[in-house]
Amino acid sequence: MNPATNSGRALPWALVTPALGWTLLFFVLPFLAMGFSSLTAHDGSGFTLSNYSQFFANPAYWQAMVNSLQVTAIVTLVSVLLAYPFAWILAEQVPERWQRLALMLAVLPFWTSYVVRSYSWLLVLAQNGVINRALTGSGLFTEPVQLANTRLATITGFVHFFVMLLTLTIFANLKQLSPSYRKAAADLGAGPVRTFLHVVLPLTLPGIMVGAFLTFVLCIGDYITPQILGGNNELLMPQLVMMQIGRRGDFPLASALSIILMAVVTVAYLACARRLKIERA
Repeated sequence: MNPATNSGRALPWALVTPALGWTLLFFVLPFLAMGFSSLTAHDGSGFTLSNYSQFFANPAYWQAMVNSLQVTAIVTLVSVLLAYPFAWILAEQVPERWQRLALMLAVLPFWTSYVVRSYSWLLVLAQNGVINRALTGSGLFTEPVQLANTRLATITGFVHFFVMLLTLTIFANLKQLSPSYRKAAADLGAGPVRTFLHVVLPLTLPGIMVGAFLTFVLCIGDYITPQILGGNNELLMPQLVMMQIGRRGDFPLASALSIILMAVVTVAYLACARRLKIERA
């Protein structure tokens, strides 16, 4: 065989091998180990499915999943509703020579630690925080309102982070949209509202879904924000997993709960990919 042909065939494998090795070492093997652990008994007596059955039998475990889905759905919806107008303003209203600066200022919060941002929101929402001082100082309330250590605080912290993520994905999609589509719609008699609803929105929907799915994945598996801002008043799935490890040392049950959470994320991905083909976005 021609040595040049063999070299040409080996080059792609040589380029992809480091990525495959990284994925195997840091994803596939840990996942297999977690799956094996989820099928073992806590006392090491053998294999069992009791770790999975506990999730469906214990109402507190099931409620933790419901809470996680509710919080994630609210965060994703609110983030999309806030991010789309922001991305539209950046893409359509800000002059192109200023767009890079505007994007840099928009992502400026990402330059600080995720933990620091969560604690910052805790200070803002505290009993003697900025918001409560403004409410009581204006006379709207005589007593401080309970804002911290609530679901509202958790959602606020999440939205503050994920709005910027969605803004970037939607902005990129809007910039790729050719102006000729809107010109063609205007030539056919469509007004700004109809053009947006029937032309712009459908064409930018893949970018919205990509950002929404990333928000869903990162939000439903986040432990830090609910722990800091939620104050353990509402149990979410990441907190439930950490509770099994930190308080009970039950790694098999924690592994089973983690795999169930991964299964939910996988179902969400398959639903989005089938309906909107986000894998092509």
